Amino acid sequence: MTDSPSMAPIGVFDSGLGGLSVLREIVAKRPDLPAIYVADSGHCPYGAKSADQIIERATAITDFLLGQGAQLIVVACNTATIAAVEYLRANYSVPFVGMEPAVKPAVAATRTGVIGVLATGAALAGDKLHRLIDRHRGEVRVITQPCPGLVEQVERGDLDGPETRALLTRYAEPLIAAGADTLVLGCTHYPFLRAALAEIAGPGITLLDTGEAVARRVASLLPAVPTADVRGPLRWYSTGDPAATAAVGGRLWGQAIKVDAMPEAP
Repeated sequence: MTDSPSMAPIGVFDSGLGGLSVLREIVAKRPDLPAIYVADSGHCPYGAKSADQIIERATAITDFLLGQGAQLIVVACNTATIAAVEYLRANYSVPFVGMEPAVKPAVAATRTGVIGVLATGAALAGDKLHRLIDRHRGEVRVITQPCPGLVEQVERGDLDGPETRALLTRYAEPLIAAGADTLVLGCTHYPFLRAALAEIAGPGITLLDTGEAVARRVASLLPAVPTADVRGPLRWYSTGDPAATAAVGGRLWGQAIKVDAMPEAP
């Protein structure tokens, strides 16, 4: 495939590498789109940060992406979406696509009438997720589960080791014991743990995330694919150690990537 010659890129960012689970869905649906990915690895995780701190980080990354010519920005992080997307939309003119945990489809899918939502502490501390749950739950019981440590395991590239499996077991088993047959992966890092979680949860448990839905939304906001043989270039940045980000990011992405340092504003 040839590179897209003129289309402005989209920007995609996350607290770290979890947003790659969203970017892969976007690339699968719109391979023609040039994209710039920013891993805020120097400030990861967001789960323990305040809303003001997350807004500060989201603003700095947005300014960088706009400086790179981004025509649309995907906040590929549930925690950052909850804390910052309303602020970003109010203060910038480009479109922002955020994450919304798959509560609505989970409510539609459950057979037992109980679903579990796995999320970060910051996501569960805000009102946005709870408003979403209240809007869609109906008669379904929704159990939320904070999952400290899972983001860090993905950032280390440990997707199925003993420590990761112990954490997944600790967080999933109480939900399943309470009758949940559907688990919402409420953080973009968690799809990378899907295989291990599916083994722990068993075949009767449905796991849902929203990466594909976000990709559909991005595709709907941008011009149609000009030709079938165009491949948009991808650029990668990190606020942490670029070499470390490239090492783990390449494993998650499925091929080697070259990561540059994102310059911080003075």
